[in-house]
Amino acid sequence: MQVNPDNLLNAYERGFLDRNTNKVSHYPPKLIINSNEENILSPILDEMEICDSFIISVAFITEGGLATLKSTLYELGKKNVRGRIVTSTYLNFNSPKVFKELMKLKNVDVKVTDQEGFHAKGYIFNNRKYSAMFIGSSNLTDTALKKNYEYNLKLTSLENGEVINHFNENFEQLWAEAVPIDGSWIEKYEAEYAEAPERRKIIQIIEDQSKYEYKSITKDKIEPNLMQDEALTQLRNLRATGKKKGLVISATGTGKTYLSAFDVKQYKPKRMLFLAHREQILDKSRKDFSSLIDEPPSAFGVYSGNQKDTDAKYLFATVQTLSKERNLKQFDPSDFDYIIIDEAHRSGASTYKTIIDYLRPRFLLGMTATPERTDDMDIFSLFDYNIAYEIRLQRALEEEILSPFHYFGVTDFEQNGSVIDETASLANLVSNERIDHITEKIEYYGQSGEERRGLMFVSNREEAAEMSGMLNARGYRTVPLTGKNSQEERREAVRKLESDQLDYIITVDIFNEGVDIPSINQVVMLRQTQSSIIFIQQLGRGLRKHVKKDYLTVIDFIGNYKNNYMIPIALTGDKSYDKDRLRKSINTRNTISGVSTINFEKIAKEKIFESINTSTLNSQKFMREMYVYLKNKIGHQPGLVDFKRDKDTMDPLIIFSKFNHYIEFLQKIKEIDVTIPDMHHRILTFISQEMSGGKRVQETLLMLEAMQGPVDVREFQLKMLKEGYHMTDQTMESIIGVLTHRFFKKQEQEKYGCPIVELDDGIISLTPEFSEVLKTDIMKEQVEDVLQLALLNSEDYDQSEELSLNSKYGRKDVCRLLNWDKDEASTMYGYKHKHGTCPIFITYHKDDEIEETIKYEDQFLDQHTLRWFTRSNRRLISKEIRNILDDHRENGLPIYIFVKKDDDEGKDFYYLGKAEIDYDTVQETTMNGLEDGKPVVTMNMMMEHALDYEIYRYLEAHTH
Repeated sequence: MQVNPDNLLNAYERGFLDRNTNKVSHYPPKLIINSNEENILSPILDEMEICDSFIISVAFITEGGLATLKSTLYELGKKNVRGRIVTSTYLNFNSPKVFKELMKLKNVDVKVTDQEGFHAKGYIFNNRKYSAMFIGSSNLTDTALKKNYEYNLKLTSLENGEVINHFNENFEQLWAEAVPIDGSWIEKYEAEYAEAPERRKIIQIIEDQSKYEYKSITKDKIEPNLMQDEALTQLRNLRATGKKKGLVISATGTGKTYLSAFDVKQYKPKRMLFLAHREQILDKSRKDFSSLIDEPPSAFGVYSGNQKDTDAKYLFATVQTLSKERNLKQFDPSDFDYIIIDEAHRSGASTYKTIIDYLRPRFLLGMTATPERTDDMDIFSLFDYNIAYEIRLQRALEEEILSPFHYFGVTDFEQNGSVIDETASLANLVSNERIDHITEKIEYYGQSGEERRGLMFVSNREEAAEMSGMLNARGYRTVPLTGKNSQEERREAVRKLESDQLDYIITVDIFNEGVDIPSINQVVMLRQTQSSIIFIQQLGRGLRKHVKKDYLTVIDFIGNYKNNYMIPIALTGDKSYDKDRLRKSINTRNTISGVSTINFEKIAKEKIFESINTSTLNSQKFMREMYVYLKNKIGHQPGLVDFKRDKDTMDPLIIFSKFNHYIEFLQKIKEIDVTIPDMHHRILTFISQEMSGGKRVQETLLMLEAMQGPVDVREFQLKMLKEGYHMTDQTMESIIGVLTHRFFKKQEQEKYGCPIVELDDGIISLTPEFSEVLKTDIMKEQVEDVLQLALLNSEDYDQSEELSLNSKYGRKDVCRLLNWDKDEASTMYGYKHKHGTCPIFITYHKDDEIEETIKYEDQFLDQHTLRWFTRSNRRLISKEIRNILDDHRENGLPIYIFVKKDDDEGKDFYYLGKAEIDYDTVQETTMNGLEDGKPVVTMNMMMEHALDYEIYRYLEAHTH
């Protein structure tokens, strides 16, 4: 069924005639410009996902550009959806490797045109309802699709539209005259390509200037990058305040070693000591320092098991060797005025402490990408809680300090309906079928450049050895490398990988940190994600920039692992452990900066959703770990606001999902030994459970003002309106009802203790009971902490509206925010028409075991239209239905749509906006269309706002 032409007429009226028209435009023409908020890649993938066929006509294609489409093209292939691409050899921009990659796409036909001056950029995606066309300046390159300043226009057409037909006719003519690519064609083109490097380079620089700026850097002079410069300034400032220790937290690949060398250079110590846990790290670090500091080679020495340059000015030592008493005593405690600890998250170990306790430097610098620890070791105290500088993965990518990456979450091998899980035997891990599955994926997703330099991470040594043997038998050049291999064997394996004598090093964990191989262009993960820390460490092995790669390919084989929920935590850096945010991050395309992309095959994504739904992220053990980490980091007992402000720990609201309030949590984990009176406990429970979320901040603002003195109701209302907050007389009544507890049921009123405020002749004051409670220091501190948390959380909501689009609310929230005088959540069920409002709650995917009488077939027909069913046993003549239909038509009854995917999401629903009833679609039918089914009324609801596509895609995806 095609889109109603009126929808397109409205869209084009708004887009090209009058942007102020009131007509709903569901398919608006849109100018898309790459920015932090949007890019052309996302809507292209959106349309590609739902298309029945597509055509692409572009002059230029890069490997990175093609990589951004590969997961979606793979899923289209599974649905037998085919497409066609016409490209060119114009200016010899397209590399022979690109054409080889295009040939891997089994569901895409590719031809090359020799049309003179061919410089087209057009994408068309056809589905049963409409065709989406993108015309503009973006070629099929990752920079053009995500980063470059480009103009692209998205248009929607029906099949008889003149523009779409003109495009199709032109494309068909081009297609008829173009030639298909095959192996012999590519071979001829390779010779031609090799003859025109300079002409090709000019256009390549125009297409992606940043890559060639990097590749043109000479090694005559090394300068600090932007972030190193910032860190050096912070280190100087730290020392200027008299601090003698500092910790730098910097993402893998951002140049921590060079940063420390730059700081040593500016500090000019008499002697320096660099501590690391592996000789390989020492060798590389010594070379980096010597290339930067203008001193003779003899000034840079090593102190390890095989070499002891005791008198070197710049000494690079292994912790294992130096920590031995006879070795350490060779040095005076004051010998080194500057000490650097590499991989500082290890510095809590006894060997490090032995050295740190003995030596007395004037400045101690710690460097790490991952300060988090799984034990209670307090790393931050070793550096006096002085975090000199912090840069995480997202910012490093944004600043283009790291190589961009394309992550592909693929489904691990499935046999007899079962996917690899934690209990898989070695025989299953290295079965011929799984190896074939692995090789298929690593070939399809490929790597940047001709030569493959890959790291594979597996579960154990036996798997590494078996995997290597089976891959070698298939023509790959691999070697297993584990903790049992000597340092020399490790160096030799790395040398062979870098010199194109190996395709892969297969390892368990020895490459998790400290070893740099910048030329790595493919990382393959064949083990469950044990922690987000290890995931980032392994990903980081390939994030260093290198002249022979434009990006890193990451292929993550996702099985039935309980820890799959850690993948979005690692990739996005969102450590709030909020399940809803994790789900949204998996379903959102713009979660990573620059030209990097995160892609999931359909089944792999479902495995992650299942893991998020079934994981327990509010266990006491987990929360205690997060608490200890933050306490160690800031050097004192954290408050709720500390949790909120620190991006490396959990959302404090998780605490309230298990405990009534923060004191109760601290008591449970034995962090405080206090007993508070029962009334104090009840009041804290109320404030923590009902106000901390910040969904409507006006209660919090009123309470804070009342804590300073009496508040005039009318003056408060005017102040709220002046400052842009949503405020009506009904809102004010509701706020007072919450703080006086009138809103709550009797059982909750008893649970929450005394009211917070009282109203007398238009003046609001604190109740005497609550005023008395605030005289206790610990209570005043806790109340203020919760209220400040509420203020911070309120920033996540549009406080100028009664409800925020695409935010999540429970039924009780909705009763309160729609200004109902009582909490009626327990009797609201699917919908309720009351107080001039009608909220509708929809669980999109019903549990298979629920009764047929409530298994409604509510469905979004598209992003603008909801097909909705009333309760069963309802007819068109039913009073309940007539009241809704008549009140909406005659009085504009607002209908609010709330949807959650399924019951695994908990009690909260996405607010998707208001809706209008399409009266032409109102009809009486039966449940599930059965003749003997119970009567039900159905109708289409037209959404006031088109559904956010990421939410729409998430709701439509089946995860069970």
